[in-house]
Amino acid sequence: MIALPVNVKDIISGHTVEWERIEFRKGWNPERCLHAICAFSNDFHNFGGGYVIIGIEEKDGSPVLPPCGINISEIDGIQKEILNLGHKINPDYTPIVVPEIFMGKHILVIWAYGGQARPYKAPVSLGKDNREYAYYIRKGSSTVRANHQEEKELIGLSASIPFDDRLNYHASLEDIDLGFVRAHLQRVRSKLFESAHRMDFKQLCRQMNIAGGPDEMVRPKNVALMFFNSNPDKFFPYTQIDVVHFPEGPGADTFTEKIFKGPLSLMLEDALKYIKASVIVEKVIKHPDRPQATRCFNYTYPAIEEALCNAVYHRSYEIREPITCRIFPDKLTISSLPGPDRSISDEDIKKYTLVPNRYRNRRIGEFLKELELAEGRGTGIPKILKEVRNNGSSKPKLIYDEDRSYFTIEFPIHRTFKEAIGTRGVSGQSTPQVTPQVTPQVEQLLDVLMKGDKDRVTLQRFLGLKARKSFRTLYLAPALNLDLIEMTIPDKPNSRLQKYRLTEKGRKLV
Repeated sequence: MIALPVNVKDIISGHTVEWERIEFRKGWNPERCLHAICAFSNDFHNFGGGYVIIGIEEKDGSPVLPPCGINISEIDGIQKEILNLGHKINPDYTPIVVPEIFMGKHILVIWAYGGQARPYKAPVSLGKDNREYAYYIRKGSSTVRANHQEEKELIGLSASIPFDDRLNYHASLEDIDLGFVRAHLQRVRSKLFESAHRMDFKQLCRQMNIAGGPDEMVRPKNVALMFFNSNPDKFFPYTQIDVVHFPEGPGADTFTEKIFKGPLSLMLEDALKYIKASVIVEKVIKHPDRPQATRCFNYTYPAIEEALCNAVYHRSYEIREPITCRIFPDKLTISSLPGPDRSISDEDIKKYTLVPNRYRNRRIGEFLKELELAEGRGTGIPKILKEVRNNGSSKPKLIYDEDRSYFTIEFPIHRTFKEAIGTRGVSGQSTPQVTPQVTPQVEQLLDVLMKGDKDRVTLQRFLGLKARKSFRTLYLAPALNLDLIEMTIPDKPNSRLQKYRLTEKGRKLV
């Protein structure tokens, strides 16, 4: 069974995929489809390829719904024709083709991912006497023939496959955890989730485009190790987020440090939860002349969330330096390496318009967008500015050096909190009690433990899990870290008699 790694409803709605990466076709037109596949496979802007959807009409770049659909008797013939079209592209290229039923109509979704062997050429015409080939690229929501300058740039990209999309010859498919893969597919509501445990693992990885190479030596791509391995830092040292708190300033003797590691999405979410619980503080100011109170935060959480997501998305994983979030008495900074892409001018940075012509990590961005952790439409900085403005905070500073070797975004503390600095920490008041935000996996674990104490093997059996690594990383460790469960023999964590039970905090949460 072939299925898409993302829910087709989310693709068509533009929910997880930008409109620029989708081409709608009312009916089957092999020549136009060939050019669109060629353009997406060239992935000129490193967006991660795109989708051609047959059976839905387009108007002004948006789908016309309900869909007109295609006749079910045509689907098999079109799929065979698409396979043959792949052989007409030079070098050969085979997209993933999936029949779907959407709003009661049959449609065909062609996933043309960014190819490893770009640049690709396609025949200008499918006419019998045609001998002319050309490079095709995407411009906005259109497929166009590349001009001379664009051809030169595209050829230059042939030796520059983004790092996250490269095969890793120091790893094997055994380094990809099926538990993490299935958790991701379930979260993004992919139909692949239903068949992932029955499908050949090699086939599953190929279908998700997280592995490649000949059958006798299939290797995972770097992005697979970043999202579906419990220790990505084993392959990419210092893949971590360091949150360092200097309550008395950087020159004092005391500071606290919390390091977050693991699969990128979990690492990011854990760091954000920690910042939200231990750093963000709300202040309520009552006024004698009106009943409405003023509410503000020392730092705007949505802005911090966006900035940290951008750091994970845009940092280089070839540079052995972590992402660092530093909290000072009067500011919070988030730093990553390297700095903004050279396609963004200094003038654009001064205007806070950081929209690169090409993305550094196309596949990381693709996965983060599927998980709704990033948007990737150049909206990061505008969203940050909007959130700090709504909170009444000062505009953040964008700091980088002439060589673009690093990038720091600095958030000043809200002015109403400055007067409290030096009395009771940054906030001027005790950190409020925060109800822990738990993942669906932790919720499932808590529900099972409501029935009584259980050991690891029993818990995995109740949860339907085989992989020990993913159970520990996705279920056990987060619940223990949040103090929602505890060991029955805490002095001997590796005891064969070890069991787990709910804490009072866990019981209250359930």
